[in-house]
Amino acid sequence: MNSLEQNPKKYKSLKDQLSANKIILAPGCYDAFSAMLISNCGFDAAYLTGASIAYTRLGRPDIGLVSMTEVSNTISLIKERTNIPLIVDGDTGFGNALNVIRTVKLFEEAGANAIQLEDQTMPKRCGHLKGKNLVSSAEMEGKIKAAVDTRKNEEFLIVARTDSIAVEGFESAIERGDKYINAGADILFIEAPENEKQQQQIPEKFKNKIPLLANMVEGGSTPIKNASELESIGYSLVIFPGGLIRAFTHMALEYFASLKKHGSNKPFYSKMLDFNQLNELLGTDEIINIGKKYDPSPSKK
Repeated sequence: MNSLEQNPKKYKSLKDQLSANKIILAPGCYDAFSAMLISNCGFDAAYLTGASIAYTRLGRPDIGLVSMTEVSNTISLIKERTNIPLIVDGDTGFGNALNVIRTVKLFEEAGANAIQLEDQTMPKRCGHLKGKNLVSSAEMEGKIKAAVDTRKNEEFLIVARTDSIAVEGFESAIERGDKYINAGADILFIEAPENEKQQQQIPEKFKNKIPLLANMVEGGSTPIKNASELESIGYSLVIFPGGLIRAFTHMALEYFASLKKHGSNKPFYSKMLDFNQLNELLGTDEIINIGKKYDPSPSKK
C-alpha cells in the first residue's frame, strides 16, 4: 500500500481488463501529477508517453532524446503516487535485444504494467512524423522474444508496434504484425493507418488473434474516432498519448497572454484552481494527518 494513501483505488490488471472484451481508454500522462489526474477522473489505465516526457522534461520534440533511465524514473514517481495500470512507451527498447532485456527489467521493477516496443531504428521519432527508418522484422522479433523471456510476471504485457505503413507500406505492416504475434507479443499496435479503410482492415485481419491498440493523435495521420467506434470495428485498447499536453499547452498560452496583458491573474481566475482547491485535489490534509500519527508525543520530546 502507498504510505501516503489510506485507501488506494483497486484496479483490475490490464490482462483482466482485456479479457472483459470492453475497450480500454488510456489517456496519456508524463509525470505523477498527470497520472494522478487520470486516476482521479475515473479512468482504468494510463499511457506513459515518451513524446510528452520529451516535451515537458526536455522542451524538445519526440526524436529519440529521452533515455531509458529518465522513463524508468518517471514510472517510479507515478507508481509512488498512484497504482493505476500503466502502459509505458519503451521506444525501440533503447538499443538491441540486450538493451531490451535491461529496459524490461527496469520498467517492470519500477511498476510498469506493459511496455510498448517499436521497430524503428535509433534514434527513433514520433510515429506521425516523416522520415522514419525500420530495423528488420527479424531483429524486432528477437527484441520481442527477449522481452517475453525477461519479464518476471505474465501480467506484464508486451505491446509490439510497427511503423511500417509509412515506410514500407500497409501490406508490409500486416506481414510484420503476423511475425510479431508469432514472436510472443501480447498486444499489437500498427501505427498510423492513413485512412479509414486501413483502420478497419487491421482488425479484420487480427482481431481474433490478438488484442489491438489504436493511437489517436490530433492532427496526425490517422482518422480520429472515439472509443466506442474503435471498439465496434475490433480494437481492444485506445491511447490518447498527447492530448493532455496539447490541452495544457493551449491553456498555458492563454494564461501567460492574460498575465502579460493585465499584470494580474484576476481576469483568468475563473479558469484556475485556487490554492485551497489545488491542495484538496492533492489530498494535502489527508497526507498531513497521516504524518501526525508518527509525530512524537509531548512526553517523548
